[in-house]
Amino acid sequence: MTRADLETGRETGNPRPVRASLIAAIVFLSAVGPLATDMYVPAFPHVAADLGASVTEVQLTLTTFFAGMGLGQLIGGPFSDQRGRRRPLLAGTVLVLIASVGCALAPNIGILMAARCVQGLGGGWALVVARSVIVDLASGSQLVWAMNVLLGAGALAPILAPLVGAGILQFAQWRVTFWVLAAAGLAMTVCALFVVPESLPPERRHRGGLRALGRAARTVLGERRYVGYVMVNASSMFAVFSYVATSAFVLQTINGLSPAAYSADFATNAGGMMLATLVCARLAGRVPTRRVILVGICLSLTSGLSMLIGAAWFGAPLVLAVICFFCLMTAQGMIGPNSGALASGEVPEYAGTGIAVMGLFQSIAASVAAPLTGLLGTSTAVPLGVLMVLGASSAMVGLLLVARPRRAPASPEAARR
Repeated sequence: MTRADLETGRETGNPRPVRASLIAAIVFLSAVGPLATDMYVPAFPHVAADLGASVTEVQLTLTTFFAGMGLGQLIGGPFSDQRGRRRPLLAGTVLVLIASVGCALAPNIGILMAARCVQGLGGGWALVVARSVIVDLASGSQLVWAMNVLLGAGALAPILAPLVGAGILQFAQWRVTFWVLAAAGLAMTVCALFVVPESLPPERRHRGGLRALGRAARTVLGERRYVGYVMVNASSMFAVFSYVATSAFVLQTINGLSPAAYSADFATNAGGMMLATLVCARLAGRVPTRRVILVGICLSLTSGLSMLIGAAWFGAPLVLAVICFFCLMTAQGMIGPNSGALASGEVPEYAGTGIAVMGLFQSIAASVAAPLTGLLGTSTAVPLGVLMVLGASSAMVGLLLVARPRRAPASPEAARR
């Protein structure tokens, strides 16, 4: 199957099957991020009291985690393109295990910050290598299906992790959370050892040091359509994290929703995203992937415009806000995995590097969205509407202009011209 077939949904060959057990293993290996953040957030007050740290210092443990995770993705992907997938993946899971033990035993906030950074490094490393395995083994509609199933099933983690973390605190101290994460790291190591195969044979690896890594990054960034799909992916992430950073303010402060009701709405929106990804998995090979992405972007843009108009003229009423947020997250389920699959399909020979670069831009988009909402003001939901529209519009430009299909020459004479 060619790249054009992947985008249009035409099947011109049998896609290579990917075992369900391998998909389940990759889902588990990709859950490091939400497990290590959402399980830990309910314990913030306990950490501050136990270590004699300020709230700001405890929050910095999240910052160091995400910094490590971004670095792990950026380095781990190109490194696995050079050395293969299996050993780097094992190294990442072992690092998660060791760092989780370090977090559990941390005597002060400084060591906890450092251990969290290493934990993020191992988690990002394992995540990008694990997803590269899917790109190595899947092709065509099978790749689109696998990516949708991967992110759809993975959406369960941010729904369940806070509940697990809160449950741990009911019966034990905050350090037990990290012992649970250490156990998860051990299980991930076993999973990587016995379930995930070596998917990159030596003849497909790229040799060299840092210069080779730089060349690989320049190669993938030199692919116009890859850049376009990354732009779609990062822009949609920008819109989503604008919602994540501001939704509590809009729903609780402006509309008076209780924390419990807000949590239920947040979980419902995550469920909408998960359902959308699973539906897209069923559509893989039947409906053109670009068309699915376009529908998702249109839904996201409509949500942003509705939020902007509603906030500017009607004070962001509760019903409108709830509907807009649900549509935005559902649209993300249509945009995220599909744009990621098409981006990877543009650079299959540099799968790890491609996923790493895409992950880096996702992290940048997410980290920029949150402070922008504060800089633009918090007395109204208008800034949120503006950022949602900005993210969706940028994604539309990425899809229709930057990642526009290549035109086949009309004739040999035209090709020579």
